[in-house]
Amino acid sequence: MTRPGTSLFDLRTPSPRHPGLDAARGLAVVAMVLGHTLDALLSPEVRGHPWVQQYWTLRGITAPLFLLVAGFAVVAALGTSRERAGQTLGRRLRRALLLLFLGYFVHWPGWATVHWLGWGEELRERLFSFDALQCIGVSLGVGAVVLALARGTWTRAIALAVLAVGIPLASTWAWGTAAPGPLELRQAVGMPGSRFPLFPWAGYFFAGALIAHLSRALRPGWPQGLALGALGAGLLGVTSRLTEDWSPTSAWLVAFRVGEGLLVLGAISLLPQLLTRPLAPLGRASLWLYVLHLPVVYGWAGTAGLAGRVGPTLGLPAALLVGVTLLAVCYGIAWLGKRLGRSGRKTPDSSAWRARPLPVEGGARS
Repeated sequence: MTRPGTSLFDLRTPSPRHPGLDAARGLAVVAMVLGHTLDALLSPEVRGHPWVQQYWTLRGITAPLFLLVAGFAVVAALGTSRERAGQTLGRRLRRALLLLFLGYFVHWPGWATVHWLGWGEELRERLFSFDALQCIGVSLGVGAVVLALARGTWTRAIALAVLAVGIPLASTWAWGTAAPGPLELRQAVGMPGSRFPLFPWAGYFFAGALIAHLSRALRPGWPQGLALGALGAGLLGVTSRLTEDWSPTSAWLVAFRVGEGLLVLGAISLLPQLLTRPLAPLGRASLWLYVLHLPVVYGWAGTAGLAGRVGPTLGLPAALLVGVTLLAVCYGIAWLGKRLGRSGRKTPDSSAWRARPLPVEGGARS
């Protein structure tokens, strides 16, 4: 277990990276890449097996965990400074715009499809499909503004609580309100067939932000890990006594998945870092692993991916091998890109000043 004072979620020190959050992202990345690969390649015979169906059920925590950790990380990066949210607002808004751009970019169907379909609802539905990256991007932008405006401890807690609880509860109303609007708005707010609409999916982001904000009151280390686990178990206990609702606008489902996500975060913060540290590099490259693996699995711009070229024909060992290989290759590309980006930056020459001649008072003149 992690010793007190060496928590993976030390929220008192401002840092854009926390080992525990990176490990949680890394776990979600592994589940995401393998899950998408298995979904695209497993044969119908293997897919219909009861234990595979059980795996699909467990895999449902992947996207909620991403959003929960994203919200947690936004608050964790602020530390205890009340001014830092305002100081980093511009950077966070630029990050949000990048996520929006990448989210729409990976759904580009290609010019041939654009010409074939014409500017109609079917094409707009493809172009403006609202996926996980767009949901995180909008949530990040809204969250950054809220944190910059609400500087007090209790003011922030109340604002984040209203968003975390209110968004899931208002989902059915929001879908109905957006129904007469344009397709692009309905895709973002919520409509039948939307994958990650803001209502209720943004609720995961703000639940993570709220929990991180409240966790500052706890001592880093095992007290914090136990508290996360206890809160997660409590949410699962409450939802188990309520009527199950697996509909896309279900507030019950958000509470259930948040409970599962908190159990994961609690477990990661309590496990020895020897076990969780290998996941952290994958977590730090999670954005690029997401962007790189999707075209390979599902295709991009009219070029078929594994789903179209191989299809659901493989057994479990072969599909797992493909998934692990894809994860390794995508991580290698992301690592290489990061190294090249660093080497391309010009660093000041610290030795240049030493080469300048020092003026000598009263020296000889030529």
